Amino acid sequence: MALTPWCMEKLRFTELGLSDEILKAVDKMGFEEASPIQSAVIPTILGGKDVVGQSSTGSGKTAAFAIPAIERVDPKIRAVQVLVLCPTRELAVQVAEEMGKLALFKRGVMGVPIYGGQSYERQFRALAAGAQVVIGTPGRVMDHMERGTLKLDKLKLVILDETDRMLDMGFRDDIEKILKSVPETRQLLFFSATIPRPIQDLIGRYSKDPAWIRIESVAQNAPQVEQTYFEVDRRSKIEALTRLIDVHDFRYGIIFCSTKIMVDDLDEHLHARGYQTDRLHGDISQTQRDRVMDKFRRRGFEFLVATDVAARGLDVDDLEVVFNFDLPNDAEDYTHRIGRTGRAGRKGQAFTFVSGQELYKLQSMVRWAKLDIRRGKIPSLDEVEEARTNVFFEKIRTTLDAKKFKPHDLMIDRLLDQGYASTDICSALIHMLQGASAATAPAKAPKAAGGGVQFGTSTSASAPAPAAAKHVKPAPAWVKPAAAATPAPAPKAESADEDAAPMDDDDDRPRKSKYDRAARTGREAGMATIFLNVGRKDLITPADIVGKIAGVTRLPASVVGAIDIHQRHVLVDVAAEHAPLILQKLAGIKMKSTALEPAMAGPET
Repeated sequence: MALTPWCMEKLRFTELGLSDEILKAVDKMGFEEASPIQSAVIPTILGGKDVVGQSSTGSGKTAAFAIPAIERVDPKIRAVQVLVLCPTRELAVQVAEEMGKLALFKRGVMGVPIYGGQSYERQFRALAAGAQVVIGTPGRVMDHMERGTLKLDKLKLVILDETDRMLDMGFRDDIEKILKSVPETRQLLFFSATIPRPIQDLIGRYSKDPAWIRIESVAQNAPQVEQTYFEVDRRSKIEALTRLIDVHDFRYGIIFCSTKIMVDDLDEHLHARGYQTDRLHGDISQTQRDRVMDKFRRRGFEFLVATDVAARGLDVDDLEVVFNFDLPNDAEDYTHRIGRTGRAGRKGQAFTFVSGQELYKLQSMVRWAKLDIRRGKIPSLDEVEEARTNVFFEKIRTTLDAKKFKPHDLMIDRLLDQGYASTDICSALIHMLQGASAATAPAKAPKAAGGGVQFGTSTSASAPAPAAAKHVKPAPAWVKPAAAATPAPAPKAESADEDAAPMDDDDDRPRKSKYDRAARTGREAGMATIFLNVGRKDLITPADIVGKIAGVTRLPASVVGAIDIHQRHVLVDVAAEHAPLILQKLAGIKMKSTALEPAMAGPET
């Protein structure tokens, strides 16, 4: 039977009939809207039907089967209920990690990846503890079945991921043995980029009246968009972003983030560094959205920081650049993002940041959407400084050519009469102008321990994409006993401004930074001191403080003076005239997952 192409409609996850726990996990992962395959497959699986899905990696299919699989797990039954078969250990690890994130708030749900090259003991312990979800390669799954350590009598759902690759790798016999060993009442899902005759035979022999769904590859590669990706450590993304903006002298673009929280944080950090930004995400009202977009179209600010859903349908034609600060969820979202630049015959640029195993996901998107993307190198600080100098030079030259300046012959004659050389006069004026520019220029991130901000091992822009890693980092079982409390969310990845080496917990000395002062008794005139209930234990840095104050108040970073960071609190000097506004705006705002309770500090602090 031929697969029927599915419409490319996207639904919100709240429309798919999912549990509150899954919706909470989905929101934490930054998904606001389901991809086409997720919109089509999730309700079908939840309805109990077998499914044949033709879709490649990069289309969002992992969440398409992982979400309903987790929903079907009964945490009270300590036995394997879901089995996912993958062709390679790399894919098994990726699927296990994503399922672990989606099961974060499902109390009592346990999972384990099993594949060759990993310790048997780790897998034995997880299986014996009652893991309900197993993600593995066919060979290792068969091995555990023969040893009697993997029992499938309680199995509800079998998922074959990238079935065509598994058959190409010679796993057909193992797959058939596994399918013959599972209960007849199980639900069976096939996912494959192609559906050749051998897969059709498997479907015909083992599935029961399956729903056939095909999500066609959409090659929307924009020919006018120059696409580049950078391997960047997660904590260095902000520094990488600002260097690229400065080197290319971008003045108009969109920066895409995957979550609403990341949009807010990045907007605040960029604002604190002197960039003109505003933000859009799902929590912003339509009135405010219209105001932001009207201002953006008029170039009232430089960069819009947004999520995919908030930016959908934006009518902006002359963007210089699109940044994928976070990798999008699927290839279709990627092509929609980069298609916002390079319009109307103009050339545009699209820069994408990837870290760790995101590189595999990007490579899958390249194959899925036939992308033309090359690897790039983050500019050095010297290159950034040279670019700023060149921009400044061009501004002076343009002003001279246009003769749009008021003559100051009298002042120049006075300086010449006092014996100053004309070149020295010009040099002094340029020095003063550059000094003024530096005062408002983006702050450089503090150096990490060892001598600098660490980026990924990127090579020249024309270097080919790296081959897949031969060794795979072990993926631990995700175990959450039913009696345990709901686990706390994983800590948010820090920006490039985070200090690399935490201080000892027993040491309550203030952290050194450019904002520090030897003693607080030397408070500057016109400044007031504010107490904040966060500190070194929360991994707070001076940049976090400045960024938060500038972000929520829209005041310039210069209103912040000395900052003393202690183990459990922070003392911040701010301009006294703005202190009431800062106290009001910070109240209740979260910083590193802690709700702020700001208060005025006494003069003795």
